[in-house]
Amino acid sequence: MTNPAPSATGQPDAATPSPDELALKSALQGFAQEFDGFQADITRKFSQTEERLTMLDRKTATPPARPVLSHADAGETLHLKAFDTYLRRGDDTPLRGLELEAKGLSTLQAADGGYLVDPQTAEGIRSTLASSASIRAIANVVTVEATSFDVLIDHSDIGSGWATEASEITATTTPKIDRIPIRLHELSAMPKASQRLLDDSAFDVEGWLAERIAQRFIRAEAAAFIHGDGADKPRGFLDHSAVPLELWEWGHLGYIATGADGDFAPVNASDAIVDLVYALDATYRANAVFVMNSKTAGAVRKMKDADGRFLWSDGLAAGEPARLMGYPVLVAEDMPDIGPDSTAIAFGDFRAGYTIAERPDLRVLRDPFSAKPHVLFYATKRVGGDVSDFKAIKLLKFAES
Repeated sequence: MTNPAPSATGQPDAATPSPDELALKSALQGFAQEFDGFQADITRKFSQTEERLTMLDRKTATPPARPVLSHADAGETLHLKAFDTYLRRGDDTPLRGLELEAKGLSTLQAADGGYLVDPQTAEGIRSTLASSASIRAIANVVTVEATSFDVLIDHSDIGSGWATEASEITATTTPKIDRIPIRLHELSAMPKASQRLLDDSAFDVEGWLAERIAQRFIRAEAAAFIHGDGADKPRGFLDHSAVPLELWEWGHLGYIATGADGDFAPVNASDAIVDLVYALDATYRANAVFVMNSKTAGAVRKMKDADGRFLWSDGLAAGEPARLMGYPVLVAEDMPDIGPDSTAIAFGDFRAGYTIAERPDLRVLRDPFSAKPHVLFYATKRVGGDVSDFKAIKLLKFAES
């Protein structure tokens, strides 16, 4: 290494760098520039890669699940995913291996009856059934775990009497209890869909299935609750014999006659509606509802009282039922038309007078073979119904007497 040039005083000048120091400084500056360029390049490539991964994640990643609030909540989520897999691909492995802690969901598999519908789908079906124009909307609906449900009816009040301090207390009568058994019957529906439609991930198979099952169940139930004969189906209230009000006894429904065969009376036609209302005991009138079909409703809504006022009034708010003489009207299309000896109008407290019993479980069996290239879904539930209080329902018969 050469020594630095001497200064005027004969000593090396510290302010003047040597050639070696200049070379080293230049090399360090060049290295720093190259390193900065390398670092910028790495940062740019990393940002591009991260952006591509983010775009890929948006397409493939599943959205984060909502926090599980309870074991039952977790079980319902697992059940929904497993049930979706079964509906789309027929893979029942997740369902067979699923162990749920929630009550009522621990046994998912039936020997030949398919698998329990997930709770969300089952609740959607129940909500649709409850809001339909069916007797179910106004009847007493109970959930049971057995194959039948017994309604206990007290035909008489517990005996009572007045007493003084010095008088002798007499024995009171005991009430008479009657038992009405309501047997549950199997209701089924079989909607179908193509496998290509099921393979589409955008297709809401659970919502589709709930809608199809509910619509088929509504039609079957609505008819059975009115005129079912009780053989492998619920017994409708019109299947019970109707007798004149003055001859009424338990086990029959009392009726009021219009005074004309197959029509309202030609004079004071609205009197029959008034007589029907007051044929029902005041205890039941507070929650009473008229039931008739659309044709009958069209004839009744034209009626006026003696002062020229319409008996019929439409609901003031959206979704509110029409009213006849101040009582709600359920338009049920399975009610008979006006005709000779028909009982086209019913009036009563159906929550007390008619009971529907059903099991909470709804099962679906997937069948990809019977209707190729379509897949059938055989859905079943158990439901029953019958009159539970014969005093709570009265009929209007279109007859002379």
